[in-house]
Amino acid sequence: MTGHEQKSGIVRTLIDNSFLLIAGAIAALIWANMASPLPTESSDPSAPPETSYTRFVDFDLTSLWSAHEDDHSGEDTQPATSPNATEAPNATEAPNANEETDATEEAEEEEHGGHHGLTIHFVINDILMALFFAIAAKEVWESLLPGGALSNPRKAATPLLATVGGIAGPALVYIIGCYFTGTQDVFGKGWAVPCATDIAFSYLIARMIFGVGHPAIAFLLLLAIADDAAGLMILAVFYPQAPLQIDWFYLTAAAMALAFFLRKAKVHSHWVYLLGPGILCWFSFYEANIHAALGLVPIIPFLPHAHTDLGMFAKAEKNREDTLNEFEHFWKTPVEFFLGLFGLANAGVVMSSLGTGTWLVLGGLLIGKPLGITAMTLFAEKGLKLQKPAGMDYRHVVTLGMVAGIGFTVALFVSVAAFTQAGAVQDSVKMGALLSFAAAPLAILIAKMLGVRPEPRVNVNAAADTEAS
Repeated sequence: MTGHEQKSGIVRTLIDNSFLLIAGAIAALIWANMASPLPTESSDPSAPPETSYTRFVDFDLTSLWSAHEDDHSGEDTQPATSPNATEAPNATEAPNANEETDATEEAEEEEHGGHHGLTIHFVINDILMALFFAIAAKEVWESLLPGGALSNPRKAATPLLATVGGIAGPALVYIIGCYFTGTQDVFGKGWAVPCATDIAFSYLIARMIFGVGHPAIAFLLLLAIADDAAGLMILAVFYPQAPLQIDWFYLTAAAMALAFFLRKAKVHSHWVYLLGPGILCWFSFYEANIHAALGLVPIIPFLPHAHTDLGMFAKAEKNREDTLNEFEHFWKTPVEFFLGLFGLANAGVVMSSLGTGTWLVLGGLLIGKPLGITAMTLFAEKGLKLQKPAGMDYRHVVTLGMVAGIGFTVALFVSVAAFTQAGAVQDSVKMGALLSFAAAPLAILIAKMLGVRPEPRVNVNAAADTEAS
C-alpha cells in the first residue's frame, strides 16, 4: 500500500466514523468559550449575550440578497425624500406604524409555527439533517426486510425489549431527577434527551470492547436501530414545533402516493424521488409543525429497494444498485460533512453551562441506560422465557448497556427540539448530551472489571458478504 493510499484510508475511516461531527463539536465549544459578547440593542435583560458564535448561528441568509435589493430600492426612493419641515410629522408616525406591523407579523408567525427565517441554524438542523434522518430511516426500513435484524420476531424479541428498557430507564431517571431537584417546570419536557443511542460511536466502542464478530455487536446494532425508530416517533409526536396543522398531512399523503406511483412506473433515479415527493413531504412537515428534519422519512419505504437485507455494515451492500442504496451511496459522505456542520451549529455551549440539566441528562444516559437495558433483558429471559444470543452473558449485557449510553448526535438534536429557546436551560441540557462520551471510558472500565475481552469470532456480516458474492 502506498503512502497516498494509506493516507486516503485513514481519512476515509475518520469520515465513516463520524469524526467530522466530533471536530465540528470541538470547534463550536472552543469558539463559544473564546468569543466575547458583542454590543447589542436588545432591551431584554434575560436574553443571552450575543457573540460572534451566536451571530454566526443565527445569521439570516436572506439578508445576503435582501440587503442588495434594499440598496437598489434606496437609490430609487432617495430623490423623492424632501427635507421640508412639513414632512416631519409623517416621518415620526412611520416608525410607529412599522412597529405595529412588525408586532402583528411576529404574532402571526408565532401562532403559525414560530418559523424564524432562513438562518444558518435552520438550514443545518431542518434541511441538511433531513438527509441524516432519511439515511437512519433507510437502515430501520431495511432491517425489517427478510434477513434484517428486525425481520425475525423471535430472534429480535430480547433486543427489542432491551430497547424498551433503554428508553424507559433513562426517561425514568431523568423524571425522578427533575422531581427531587424541583425542576419539573424548567427541565421536564427534556425527558427524551437521554433516550437516544448514537449508532456510529457506540458501534465503534463496542468493536473495541467485544471484538468484531461478538454477538453483543449484533445485539447492540439491533437495539440502536430500534432506538432510532423510537426516536423518530418521539420527535414527531412529543416535540412539534408549534400546534399541529393537521390539514397539511393531506400533502404528506399525496407525496407518499406520488412516490408509490413513481415506483410502479419503475422510475429508478433517487433524484426524482428526492426533488419530487421528498420536497413535498418536507414542506408538509414544515407547515404542519412536525420537525422538518423528519420530512423525508415517510417516502423512504417507497423508494425501489432490494427484497433482502445483508446487514448495516455488510460490504456487499455497497454493490447493490437499487434506488434506496443509490440514495445512501450518494449522500453518505455529504451527510458526514453535514454532521460536522451540525456539531458546529449546535455544540457551542460555554463551560459555565454545567448545571442541573447536565446532570439530569447524564444520569439518564449513564445510569438509566445500563439499568434499563439490563433489567429488561433479565425480564425477557426470566419472565418471558426468551433467550439471549448464544455467547452472551450478563457481563456483556451490562457493558453493552453502558456503551449504549453514548447519546451525542440524536441527544443533541432532541435537546434543541425540546428546548427551542437559546439560553442557560438549553445549554445545560446540551452539555449533558456532549458529555455522554463519558460512557465510552466507563464502558471500557466496566468491561475490564467484569473480565470482558475482545473475542475473535466469525463475522456474520462477512459471511453474508461471501454468500452474496
